[in-house]
Amino acid sequence: MSSTVTRTRSPRRLGDLVFSGAAFGASLTILVALAGVAIFLIIQGIPALGAEPSDLNGKPNLLAYTAPLVFGTLWAALIAIVIATPLAIGVALAVSHYAPKRLASPLGYLVDLLAAVPSVVYGLWGIGFLGPRLVPPYEWLDQHLGWLPFFAGPASTTGRTILTAAIVLAIMILPIITAISREIFSQTPRLNEEAALALGATRWEMIRLSVLPYARSGIVSAVMLGLGRAMGETMAVAMVLSASGVVTFNLISATNPSTIAANIALSFADATGLKVNALVATGLVLFVITFVVNFAARAIVSRADRSVSR
Repeated sequence: MSSTVTRTRSPRRLGDLVFSGAAFGASLTILVALAGVAIFLIIQGIPALGAEPSDLNGKPNLLAYTAPLVFGTLWAALIAIVIATPLAIGVALAVSHYAPKRLASPLGYLVDLLAAVPSVVYGLWGIGFLGPRLVPPYEWLDQHLGWLPFFAGPASTTGRTILTAAIVLAIMILPIITAISREIFSQTPRLNEEAALALGATRWEMIRLSVLPYARSGIVSAVMLGLGRAMGETMAVAMVLSASGVVTFNLISATNPSTIAANIALSFADATGLKVNALVATGLVLFVITFVVNFAARAIVSRADRSVSR
């Protein structure tokens, strides 16, 4: 005699159905908007392939026009990442493992508030405060380390250099890297930390052997998200950077490469005809680069989540 077991699915609540539908609709809206932006950039950017040198600031073709802007975008973002990453990891470790709770919470809130400051404010601060105060260090670097291509003179007399812009960008992306790293550090298994301390490890040895290996993928994803933020910044870079559209590794000279976002912001108002299409084409390049960076960051986060769940 056999018995059968009938499994009945419990009816879903109305709130669950509404939330599921709203979440699906929001995700679909984002995908549609993203596809719409990509289609617009492609359609408006294709005519720039036949633009004349007069429409490309004297460049012979669109590739020659776009390449220096791509270089400046990646160069400024790379410098900003190099500056911001050690500082952000240090702040995140201080908040999660070193500072007492009475100090850790206000410090974390203070760093998070940096993300709420408008880009224009950072730009004004970079022009009026940071730039002039960096002129003496730039002159010192020119005099003592001018044999390096990064510090070859002449040093800028205004401080509006690619290094100044990168420092401003580093401060702007600091909250992103710090917040993600802090959350990853706080999720380190407590037993691993206590086991390292029980074996006689100092606090730094415990962090080096238990926390940092666990958070490696999260740190990489945080850095890449910060990189995407730095590449897309417009107003702060446009205000701080004295750009001339060249390709140079010099960090302290008045002759600086421009970025795609800053070039669009400064040139779009006066552009007509194929000049507009050329700017849109550079925006498409920035769109693709940023998308690739953020996609890679999400892939790293997903892989880290799967490894943790195992």
